[in-house]
Amino acid sequence: MRLTTRTNLAMRTLMFCAVNPGRIVRKSEVAAACNASENHLAQVIHLLAQKKYLRTVRGRAGGLMLGHPPEDITVGAVFREFEAVLPFTECFAGDDCTCPLVACCRLKGVLADALRAFYGELDRVTLADLVRDNHPLQNLLHVA
Repeated sequence: MRLTTRTNLAMRTLMFCAVNPGRIVRKSEVAAACNASENHLAQVIHLLAQKKYLRTVRGRAGGLMLGHPPEDITVGAVFREFEAVLPFTECFAGDDCTCPLVACCRLKGVLADALRAFYGELDRVTLADLVRDNHPLQNLLHVA
C-alpha cells in the first residue's frame, strides 16, 4: 500500500499546525517546512478546511490553524477522507469492477479484513500522539 501525496501533505499540514498551537500559520511556512508545492498544498488545505480539520482566516494576517484539538483528530479519520476517493483495488470499485473473478475470489475478503485492521490501528492514534514529546519534529516545524 502506498499513500497518496495528498494524504501525506494533509498529515504534514496537521502536524505543522499542532506543533504551533494558538498561532495562525501561513501556507508558505507549511510548504517550506514540508517541502511541498504551495499550489498542491492549497488543494489539501481546502479539503482539510471543508472537513473542519483546519480553520482558515482570510486577509493580510490570515492563514490556517487546527479546527479541533489535536487529541480529537485521529489519523484514521484523516486517512479515510483522503484515501477513500480511490478504491484500494478494482474489486472494491462496485459497478466499475471488471474483474472476472469477483464472484468467487476470496482475496477481496482478505483485503477487506486487512484494511479494517489497518484503519483500526490508525484510529487509535491521534494527532496529539504524533507531536507530543516529539522534540525533533517540534524543532523542524515550530515557527518562532
